[in-house]
Amino acid sequence: MAQAEQHAFERRWSAMAVLLMASFMNMIDVTIVNVALPGMQKNLGASESGIEWVVAGFILAFALGLLPFGRYGDIIGKKKIFLIGVTSFSIASLLCGMAANVEMLIAARVIQGIAGAVMTPQVLALAQIMFPPRERAVAFSLFGLTAGLASVAGPVTGGLLIHADLWGLDWRPIFLINVPIGIVCVLAGRALIPDVKGNPDLRNDWVGIGLAAVATFVLIFPLIEGRGFGWPAWSFAMMASFVPVTALFVWWERRQNARGAAELVPLGLMRNRNFVVGSLGLMVFFSAMPGFFLILALFLQSGYQLDALHSGLTTIPFPIGVLVASVITGRLGGKAPKLRILLGSAVLIVAALLLRHVVDGVGERILSTDFILPLLLGGVGTGITISPLFQTALAGVPPRDAGSGSGALQSIQQIGGAFGVAIISQIFFSLLAGGMAVGAASHEAFRSAFETALLYNIACYLLVAISAFFLDNPPVQAPQHGPARPPQPAME
Repeated sequence: MAQAEQHAFERRWSAMAVLLMASFMNMIDVTIVNVALPGMQKNLGASESGIEWVVAGFILAFALGLLPFGRYGDIIGKKKIFLIGVTSFSIASLLCGMAANVEMLIAARVIQGIAGAVMTPQVLALAQIMFPPRERAVAFSLFGLTAGLASVAGPVTGGLLIHADLWGLDWRPIFLINVPIGIVCVLAGRALIPDVKGNPDLRNDWVGIGLAAVATFVLIFPLIEGRGFGWPAWSFAMMASFVPVTALFVWWERRQNARGAAELVPLGLMRNRNFVVGSLGLMVFFSAMPGFFLILALFLQSGYQLDALHSGLTTIPFPIGVLVASVITGRLGGKAPKLRILLGSAVLIVAALLLRHVVDGVGERILSTDFILPLLLGGVGTGITISPLFQTALAGVPPRDAGSGSGALQSIQQIGGAFGVAIISQIFFSLLAGGMAVGAASHEAFRSAFETALLYNIACYLLVAISAFFLDNPPVQAPQHGPARPPQPAME
């Protein structure tokens, strides 16, 4: 057995290629779907809330699964759980591609999100085990590069596949392409990834997981569905119940801590000011992204009839800006994090204001070149802000809670994304419907709805900047040699 493990570790770079391939498949699926949303809505006859759930369902499932399935990797074995995740993700992608209606697509996207949550925590954990300390910086920088490439390739790949209309399948190949990639990952992973045994004595906090899921659901569901039902009393009652359910979750975690039992979020993290303030800042920050790209795709394609390829190419400056800024800030390590949060937030506010100005000047025809500067600035601001936000949030977290803290932050990031999809979509669709109802021209209604929805983004970036004043500076870390390793992307 020792000899087999040594042989597996000797093939760590080949195993790393498998992990990167799986990560790329998951990350590109996050960004590739945005350019297909208008086509899905038309092809499946989906309602506005239905198309929101195609995005939000994936995010919620992914967010709620990260912590428990990360723990399952420790219990059962990381390789086994990783292969289960990749297999499930491939099957869910096939179901997405075969969806006959929007309900089936949403259900498949939820399964896909769960499968992504099964797979994702094992990737970094396996890399941590496979590589000696002197090689980890290089290995982790490859994940940053993979995330950057996925964010750039997603919109273009999605646009190309939809534009090609392979076998008359329209948007479906954006999901079906995952199937052969997943098969290669499973076969290669079985042969190359080291088999690290789990610890069956570890336990999951299932009550805490259930309470966190209920708290998230009662807040997000009425925000997405409430408008379609005319905002009945039950929608407000559900949102109000978020407070007592959250209080019950905190009580349960304190009880688990007092008993020395498994905790979903260790009590020490809840008492850490940097972690609490940083978590709120991250949730607000990431709530602005996925909703923005959803309404941007609808604005470009439904409002101005750009095809999916043209729409995807129009958004390319944003991920390029993220990638460039991540490479630069990765070399700064932990230097001046609060200043970088303030600077990044300021750049994002300027980018949003500039984008509103550009949209306000659009006539009957879109020029993609007009969007280059605001989207590039938005990407740069995002790349500047992400790393110091995570650094300061995790500052002072004891080593024993580092894994739980990192997993909790990624979950909070995704929950923020789902919340943002609900809020931004409500603003956009409500104003769009109102504009159409009073007889406004189609282009004018789309412009007005998009400009107003952008105010949510501006408010979010302002709140993030304010939160920086309540954070303590973490100890300075050594600069990284390569791109900063970002968290899992929030549906850019």
